[in-house]
Amino acid sequence: MARQQGWFALLLALVISAFLLCINLPFQLGLDLRGGSQLTLEVQQPNLSEQVTSEQLEAVKSVLDRRVNGLGVAESSLRTVGSNQLILELPGEQEPSRAARVLGKTALLEFRAQRAGTKTEMQRLQRVRNQLRSIVLYNENAQNNNSDSPDSLNVQKQIEDLRTFLGLSKNNSGNEQEQIEQIRGKVNSEIVKLFEPSFLTGSDLISAGRRQEQNLSSWEVTLAFNKEGGDKFARLTKSIAGSDRLLGIILDGESISEASVGEQFKTVGISGGSATISGNFDADSARELEVQLRGGSLPLPVKIIQVRTIGPTLGAENIRKSLFAALSGLFLVAIFMIFFYRIAGLVAILALSFYSLFNIAVYALIPVTLTLPGIAGFILSIGMAVDANVLIFERVKDELRRGNTLIRSIETGFSQAFSSIIDGHITTLISCLSLFYLGTGFVKGFAATLGLGVFISLFTALSCTRVLLRFLMSYKTLRKPTNFLSVQQLPKEITIT
Repeated sequence: MARQQGWFALLLALVISAFLLCINLPFQLGLDLRGGSQLTLEVQQPNLSEQVTSEQLEAVKSVLDRRVNGLGVAESSLRTVGSNQLILELPGEQEPSRAARVLGKTALLEFRAQRAGTKTEMQRLQRVRNQLRSIVLYNENAQNNNSDSPDSLNVQKQIEDLRTFLGLSKNNSGNEQEQIEQIRGKVNSEIVKLFEPSFLTGSDLISAGRRQEQNLSSWEVTLAFNKEGGDKFARLTKSIAGSDRLLGIILDGESISEASVGEQFKTVGISGGSATISGNFDADSARELEVQLRGGSLPLPVKIIQVRTIGPTLGAENIRKSLFAALSGLFLVAIFMIFFYRIAGLVAILALSFYSLFNIAVYALIPVTLTLPGIAGFILSIGMAVDANVLIFERVKDELRRGNTLIRSIETGFSQAFSSIIDGHITTLISCLSLFYLGTGFVKGFAATLGLGVFISLFTALSCTRVLLRFLMSYKTLRKPTNFLSVQQLPKEITIT
């Protein structure tokens, strides 16, 4: 009696521990339950006649994966689909525009020296760019104040003058914003042409960071090169130090900064293997550039072909329906088990309740990112746990029909059902492993939750159920064969007490 109570106390301690884990550790919910964003990206091959190879697709995925990790979105998922597409899921991210900006850029960083004799042209283009920035800032202030500016005609006149200066067509049917973007693109392409070809790129970077400039509200991006990159940077800065030539920092074909190099670096250049990019960055833009540079440049360009946002309301509805389905299934199973197996059925329901609690605690502890297919795997594993109890109780009933005592029938039922239970669970685990390693996305989530459930089901069927039965059978009032079989099924020589 004391031994049975000791095992029951241990089981109760496990149940309490699992309950405390469930209420103290947060659950990680997938995109379909939590809401968020889903981006479909297509890898572009420069030569349209060539196909994207699996090696190229994996290389792109590796770079994007590093960038996604840099974004700081928890439980994100990136997987390949087909021969040239990737699907990125960002749970909890309701504004995917930031991720799209970071992921869609190639992030090819180049350091270039300005061509000799282009000082005048560079200054003219920089003045045009500054004037364009003033126009953009003016429009933003007008929009923030919700006012119709009386100088709108003057702004349009400035835009037309800039178009004329750059040799763009005067007949443009686009709106003001489109015209500004066209001017910006033209200015940028003309500035980039004033630089020599690059021999120092982001491939020589070790790391990138960001920091706020002293006594200023703007931010700057810091770079650290490897030894070879540091030597290249020193030679590059030495070649233009003290001259009127600028050092251009170009990202994806766009000049983001042009800096002069002081005469003090004329002897050895800027050594030490580090550099700083300052270009009127705010905290967000500096963070985006840092993530792109740390992730590396994409070996092939990518195009975002679809952006889908799932609201948290839909996720809450999915959770409600899944919970209703799980509880409904458990209730129907409970009715079946109690009707056919009587007190043993009641023990099975208690064991299944503990099983469900242990599962949820493990999901929170590992943690497991729950999705709808994952919940389906969990519900299916409940069926596996019931199946193990059915095998045990049928063996117990067979032993009672043969005339064995109740305690011996229970022990024999567990020992004889053991091999069948193990075989059934191993075959299911093999299927789970195959699905997990060969499947993708939601299929892996289904396989993971089902596999964990199979392991825990072995414990509850062979340990929890036995402990509960032994504990109940320690009470004489419950130790009756009629609690397991009807009187008609019992052998006549057994006395019913």
